[in-house]
Amino acid sequence: MSLIKSISGIRGTIGGRAGDGLSPLDIVKFTSAYATFIRRNSNNNSNVIVVGRDARLSGRMVLNIVVGTLTGMGFDVVNIGLATTPTTELAVVGEKACGGIIITASHNPKQWNALKLLNDQGEFLNDAQGKEVLRIAEAEDFDYAPVDRLGREQKNYTYLRRHIDAVTALDLVDVEAIKNANFTVAVDAVNSVGGIAIPKLLEALGVKNIIPLYCDPTGNFGHTPEPIPENLTDISNLMKQGKADVGFVVDPDVDRLAIVMENGEFFVEEYTLVAVADYVLSHTPGATVSNLSSSRALRDVTIKHGCTYTAAAVGEVNVTTEMRRTGAVIGGEGNGGVIYPALHYGRDALVGVALFLTLLAKSGMKVSQLKATYPQYAIAKTKLQLTPDMDVDAILKAVEKHYQGEQITTIDGVKIDFADGWAHLRKSNTEPIIRIYSEAHTMQQAVALGENVRNIVESLC
Repeated sequence: MSLIKSISGIRGTIGGRAGDGLSPLDIVKFTSAYATFIRRNSNNNSNVIVVGRDARLSGRMVLNIVVGTLTGMGFDVVNIGLATTPTTELAVVGEKACGGIIITASHNPKQWNALKLLNDQGEFLNDAQGKEVLRIAEAEDFDYAPVDRLGREQKNYTYLRRHIDAVTALDLVDVEAIKNANFTVAVDAVNSVGGIAIPKLLEALGVKNIIPLYCDPTGNFGHTPEPIPENLTDISNLMKQGKADVGFVVDPDVDRLAIVMENGEFFVEEYTLVAVADYVLSHTPGATVSNLSSSRALRDVTIKHGCTYTAAAVGEVNVTTEMRRTGAVIGGEGNGGVIYPALHYGRDALVGVALFLTLLAKSGMKVSQLKATYPQYAIAKTKLQLTPDMDVDAILKAVEKHYQGEQITTIDGVKIDFADGWAHLRKSNTEPIIRIYSEAHTMQQAVALGENVRNIVESLC
């Protein structure tokens, strides 16, 4: 059993003893700590906290505990039920709430769940704020409300429709062009909330031909939920049969978007953001931001448009902070997370689908032809499992010293930039591993670069 406390929230496996995973007692403790943090630090006069969840099997159980704890702390709860992460973020703003909790373990397997914690802007807490929540939890520094000051629960299931309406109303989303293109679209939603959200969005965009795959929101995931090629053989095989123009795949909470081309090959998660950014920059030039583990292709496309690219530390809150600093018009993460500030500062697969379909419709190309217009890179991803005796900071310092002749960035782990590629090593926020990402012009080169770095790390360990 595992319990991971980080900038990405409180994430753990369901079952086992308290403290070893995300048990009911742990849910109460961390929800109470978050509520205490909000009470002490929010400048918002609201007493409302929004709660939404994905469709995973433990979701209803966790939701009931979270709602009960928040009302026990004296907060009123707006329960928006089954909802995507970006929908919940928008609901916080819509309700003028002082915070929000998203119950989702994102791409983790079904035995996991998590509490993702939002501020009154519907954005994730930053590192310092997250650490304060953890401090409060460890100290059990919270008091519950007396009986006459208990909070109340209100259910409001309208926010998905509001989210879709906001997406279709964006200036750069051309519903008429998408409708006239008469696309056939396949959707793999891994039997979570995307099975509701993406087909409804496509209908609103005028797509009449939708092929659903794993779109029943039961939480019985149809495959390992992370939207990467090795987990997506079913939709790939479907696309190889020539049944659809494009395939969209989302993770359980619908903040990541992967695209499958008409030939069954993968557009590659990294290029979701690259393509959408290319379209946005062609109409609204401005700065772009992605994280250190994202492809150089976004930098290249940004420079092509005469604009400025900046890299941020991994983590959505780090990217959005840098986007605000630079006034970026588009940004995100290379895992398929598109952040479009014209709607909100959060990764949003619904925005990604709408902007990509508009681009595809206006280009008149097949998806594979569109992909060929972008700078070609390949990213290899590997990892090193951590054990309790490993000193991660010492390992990363040793790597930095080993590559001291290269361009080094240390704002998040260690990134080594070579002339024809890069490698980035960092401790995961969600799993007990060191992630090693490497990029080059071909996958063979990227894999070789990553393996070389991994071998050096293992020797240092």
